[in-house]
Amino acid sequence: MLVSVDVYRPAAREQLAIVARATGSQIYEGKLSSFAEGGGPASHGTEDVLRLAREARRDAASFGCDILIVDTAGRNQIAADLMDEMAALKKLLSPSEILFVADAMTGQDAVNSAKAFHDLLNITGVILTKMDGDARGGAALSIRQVTGAPIKFLGTGERPDAFEPFHPDRIVSRIMGMGDIATLLERAEEKLDRTKAEQFAKKALTGAGFSLEDFREQLRQIKKMGSMKSILKMLPSVGPFSGMAQAAENVDESQFARVENIINSMTAKERADHELINGSRRKRIARGSGTSVQDVNNLLRQYSQMRKMFKTMGSGGGLKAQQRMMSQMQSRQKFGR
Repeated sequence: MLVSVDVYRPAAREQLAIVARATGSQIYEGKLSSFAEGGGPASHGTEDVLRLAREARRDAASFGCDILIVDTAGRNQIAADLMDEMAALKKLLSPSEILFVADAMTGQDAVNSAKAFHDLLNITGVILTKMDGDARGGAALSIRQVTGAPIKFLGTGERPDAFEPFHPDRIVSRIMGMGDIATLLERAEEKLDRTKAEQFAKKALTGAGFSLEDFREQLRQIKKMGSMKSILKMLPSVGPFSGMAQAAENVDESQFARVENIINSMTAKERADHELINGSRRKRIARGSGTSVQDVNNLLRQYSQMRKMFKTMGSGGGLKAQQRMMSQMQSRQKFGR
């Protein structure tokens, strides 16, 4: 069961209710006093906070819930009354876990806040958010050093599934510019449809080529793994991938939506055979997708280049090399190497 005791920020409790519905979790919403709803001082807010927490714990027990997650209001160490509120909440609930949520983008500020909260509450762990942004995660090392509390989870996006366990070796690899291939492979294994991926690879590499319908499906598959920026950041920034770090900074995520809109504006026959798309059809597709004819032309040119590249890979020894590599990867997975 979830409960929000953030009685200060407008719509904070409604936001958590939306998250609960999206994840299929129970939520205790309760009612605020009329004084709190009118934006009263912190002392009256604290009364509501403690009451909501107490009632939520009672309901969680009544419904047989074994976990109660209490979402508190954000605060900083200089807000003495709100810090006292946290201490009172800890005394009331005696929680088994107190997790400090740190913004990886704030760097040293997150470290200072973590220390202040740990000194007051003795936190048991840290969640580091916005790891899909520009931060590599150096704050994780400092927070661990000053609090002694482990980093338990990373937030890599805004959706509930953009959340992953923390692996120390992988964050060190990111900090050193070596990427995070292990997490990338795990995410691909979890999110991608292997059957569809194999069908696409077979069509693309055997000379038959792939249609714009196939191309659209692959775009949708990749979107399941998260933003393109976060995917590129998991690749090493050395060797053949040396330009990936810069490429990640220049990614225009809206471009992928634009490409899908263009393909969506095509007929089924056009998606199956791109050679049908003449000048008048390109104008119609541009109007239907809210783009320009130049955008349509660019997509078709890039698509044609990709078809040629895949056919080249599939000819001669290219396909055999790909199959050999896939066989080796499957063997390593099977034997845990």
